Amino acid sequence: MAATIVWFHRDLRLEDNPALSAALERDVPVIPVFIWAPDDEAPWAPGSASRWWLHQSLAQLEASLADRGSRLILRKGSTEDGLRELIRDTGAEAVYWNRRYEPALLERDADIQETLNADGVRVETFKAGLLFEPWEIETKQGRPYQVFTPFWRRCRERLAPGDVHTAPDRLRSPERWPDSCALDELNLRPSVDWTDGLSATWTPGEAGAHDRLDAFLDEALSDYDTARDRPDLAGTSRLSPHLHFGEIGPRQIVRGLTDEARIGDEPSMETYLSEVGWREFAHHVLYHFPRTPSEPLKAQFQHFPWRDDDEGLTTWQRGETGYPIVDAGMRELFHTGWMHNRVRMVVASFLTKDLLIPWQDGARWFWEALVDADLANNTLGWQWAAGCGADAAPYFRVFNPVRQGERFDPDGVYVRRWVPEIARLDDGVLHAPWTATDLDLQAAGVSLGEDYPEPIVDHGQARERALAAYERIKRSAD
Repeated sequence: MAATIVWFHRDLRLEDNPALSAALERDVPVIPVFIWAPDDEAPWAPGSASRWWLHQSLAQLEASLADRGSRLILRKGSTEDGLRELIRDTGAEAVYWNRRYEPALLERDADIQETLNADGVRVETFKAGLLFEPWEIETKQGRPYQVFTPFWRRCRERLAPGDVHTAPDRLRSPERWPDSCALDELNLRPSVDWTDGLSATWTPGEAGAHDRLDAFLDEALSDYDTARDRPDLAGTSRLSPHLHFGEIGPRQIVRGLTDEARIGDEPSMETYLSEVGWREFAHHVLYHFPRTPSEPLKAQFQHFPWRDDDEGLTTWQRGETGYPIVDAGMRELFHTGWMHNRVRMVVASFLTKDLLIPWQDGARWFWEALVDADLANNTLGWQWAAGCGADAAPYFRVFNPVRQGERFDPDGVYVRRWVPEIARLDDGVLHAPWTATDLDLQAAGVSLGEDYPEPIVDHGQARERALAAYERIKRSAD
């Protein structure tokens, strides 16, 4: 029978899904498919928190398709083998999907397209996950950008809301559905359930994404320009996991931001648009420099004197460094699968500069623990913090965790939430408990070294050590 397979992966939505919309235009049965193929993504198969989110999102997509008289066919194993088997089972003559841009998946998808074309199957792919695909933006010299500001300036000149595809009311079904796994057979949920905090924090799925966007536009956009750096405030969109899994697309966000009804929010709108732009930039850099998930973009950093410090890494992961803003961030990450962006910079600076632990170790931990673990964003962020990537922070920028806490969590709301053992300390010493007097500590019921750890490193000394190491690398490159 004539039918079109629509292969879903990181585009788990029905609205503004170009592959789905194009398939519906063929006026033949549509067979929605998701194939769980972690080996195809090695060594960057989704981590534990991402797999939890994926399970929830697939459940929501199944329900949305069922409401429209359709189904989501689930398979596991090799993507190419799974698609070819489905084509044989259904007689489908076309396969449509939305493009992904990670290096291994670009290669995989090109191979699949070549194989299916050779089998006589029509293949069409579409842009859905980015405003501008990585090859669409280049310098006047025809080269990729390595600095964000000119990159985004070029994008902003070309940015227009564009049309958003509406979600279909019904999908035409085949006479006979192919076999499908049960969602639980994909084994996405952890064997030991530690996800209560994730469940309490998030509502995965397309409806949850739209609710999150609406709440941001109504409640936080107007103050975003000033509130976005405050982890103690609900000042960010928290759309990153929804974007990562394609439950909402960037074009839908641009449409919401540029609605005429929000004409008074221009400064904050432009600031938020630039954050969407950073996501575009991250994919641009990853596409043009595909080795950066494991290697520094700046070659001289191959010789940086990183320290092998398993104990320091574990202490950082557990949020037991003795620096409250760092520990609060790491505990927020473990409990919710997410961390405020300002705090991400602080904890990354602490790991790479205070402890001199390789940025790759931090990137791997984030990959495992974040619900929004995106290879492009994760790589760009960690190389930025370490000073070795595109548009990186200057090597001499070493975040002072005490000052960062005092400046961006001035009332201690964030630290007190995630580090409750020191919650009774006065604001003046909350971000540096070791400076409190014995009487202050006693009054707050805190015994340093017992209730809360002493700092694992002296920041002032660690900063000097880091600057000396970076200076040697800088001189070696001159």
